[in-house]
Amino acid sequence: MNKSSLIGLIVVFGFLACSSDDDNNNISSCDQLTVISSKQYVDEPNHNLTINSLKINENCLKISFSSSGCSGDSWEVKLIDSEEILESNPPKRNLRLSLKNEELCDAYITKEISFDILGLKVDGNRVSLNIKNSDDQILYEY
Repeated sequence: MNKSSLIGLIVVFGFLACSSDDDNNNISSCDQLTVISSKQYVDEPNHNLTINSLKINENCLKISFSSSGCSGDSWEVKLIDSEEILESNPPKRNLRLSLKNEELCDAYITKEISFDILGLKVDGNRVSLNIKNSDDQILYEY
C-alpha cells in the first residue's frame, strides 16, 4: 500500500470516528438514576427523613429533603420504585426515598437531589408517582 492510500484511509477513519451520533440523546442531566427493584424497595435503609418538596423538570424528579446529621456528606440516598404499576387513571407507581444516615449529630440538614425517572414511563402519556414516605403524589406527564 502506498503512502497516499494510507493517508487517505486515515482521513476516512478520522471522519467516521468524529461523526456526530444524533441518536445518543439519552444523556441524563439528573443527579442519579431511579432504581426499579421490588427487593430494594423493601430491603434498602429507611432512616428518618422529611420530604420538603417534589418537582418534575423534563425527565428529572427533584426532591428536597431534610434529616438530622453532621453534614450529610456520608448519606446514601436512592429513589426506589416498587416495580408495581397500579391500574387507575392515570396509572400509579409506588416509590420511596431511601436514606442511609449513620451521622450522629443534631444539625438539621436539607439537600436537593434529582432522579432520572425516564424508566418509569408506562403506556399512555402520564403516570402518577406516589412517594410513600412523603404521603405525596406527583403527576409525570410525557
